[in-house]
Amino acid sequence: MNFTSKQSESEVPAVPKMAKQGAQAHGRDWSWVEACVWNERMLAALDNGVQGGKWFSLIDKVYRPAVLLAAWRKVAANAGAAGVDRQSVEQFAARAEIYLGELEAALKGGSYEPLAVLRVEIPKGPGKVRPLRIPAVKDRIVQTALKLVMEPIFEREFLDTSYGFRPRRGCKDALREVDRLLKAGYTHVVDADLQSYFDTIPHAQLMRRVGELVSDGRLLSLIGAFLRQDIVKGVQRWTPTGGTPQGAVISPLLANSYLHPLDCRMRERGYRMVRYADDFVVLCQTADEARAGLAEVQAWVQANALSLNLNKTHVGDCREKGRGFDFLGYHFEAGQRWVRRKSPTAIRDRIRATTGRTRGDSLARIIAELNPMLKGWYGYFKHAHPWTFDGMDGFVRRRLRSLLRKQQKRPGIGHNLADHHRWPNAFFAEAGLFTMTEAYARASRPR
Repeated sequence: MNFTSKQSESEVPAVPKMAKQGAQAHGRDWSWVEACVWNERMLAALDNGVQGGKWFSLIDKVYRPAVLLAAWRKVAANAGAAGVDRQSVEQFAARAEIYLGELEAALKGGSYEPLAVLRVEIPKGPGKVRPLRIPAVKDRIVQTALKLVMEPIFEREFLDTSYGFRPRRGCKDALREVDRLLKAGYTHVVDADLQSYFDTIPHAQLMRRVGELVSDGRLLSLIGAFLRQDIVKGVQRWTPTGGTPQGAVISPLLANSYLHPLDCRMRERGYRMVRYADDFVVLCQTADEARAGLAEVQAWVQANALSLNLNKTHVGDCREKGRGFDFLGYHFEAGQRWVRRKSPTAIRDRIRATTGRTRGDSLARIIAELNPMLKGWYGYFKHAHPWTFDGMDGFVRRRLRSLLRKQQKRPGIGHNLADHHRWPNAFFAEAGLFTMTEAYARASRPR
């Protein structure tokens, strides 16, 4: 079976042939959709709407060879760890055509069943961990194919107040909107925190929400199977009763679909809400409006079997000192925008891991590993207060001096004046080390 050429035709509702890939439908740009799924007729149906507002006969698009091939290429590009079956991306690649053919046959014949997911825990600040579930490679491929088919259907409905895990939208867009609203006088802010959102989404209500747009029974059953995947951690194995698995390809789409009615409710009532996945703020012009906004959020959350973390949810006028709020790594307070306290801790931990004193690699190689993470961190936080960058640059150079001392078999950790003379700041600049202070200075110069 040749996965590079085989493709089946499937029926879509009869609509005029008018939409083209990349056309604006309902004010949206659809150029990002996968062409092997969303051909001209499908896009026209997306543009004009389908009868009853529900999509039928979608499962055949999931197992279409061209779609599985496109999904596999995305999974391969993302790499990632092996799942519970211990099959790596490289091992799958060695026999990809055979495995993809088997997936097509299993999905088409209704015998496909996802494997259990492997649960690991990654650090999330002092004494905390974030549970992450790692699906098998083949299951990541099927989930990616599901996403390629389903995402445009949901994107057509999603509002522009939602920014997380959506095509051509991201953190910086959400932060720009928060900045704009603050400057427009919306300074009374509801900073709400959903308690363990991804782990507590009720399955039955979530499936009903998906069923409002999708009426393909086999596709819905497939989604349900992924929600109920057994979890394996060491010798333990259990079946989840709620939540969407963090680490699964379709999890962000499902999570966004569950919160979409909250977006609609807040907009209908005139509130300015900015949401990135489960992290959101409601920006208001008065204290009374903010308190009423929090009441709206609380009512919706309770009615939808979720809960707020009351210790992390608050209302305040962010113009006042001590009443600011955190959002997407930044802290907003008294007209300033700083890096949130936890954000430097995370990057410093990564720098420590890269600059261990016992590491025997050359300075050039270590700098080559450091620079991408430093540039990425600066690129995200470049609008923060400039003192942030001076401290971070100094920390990186101290780590490198300590490493160089160790390589030269000198005692100590490299914090003395002699080491500054031996390896001055200019030494690291000549070696190619990226410095945030210099990048900020260049960006601040008039053009």
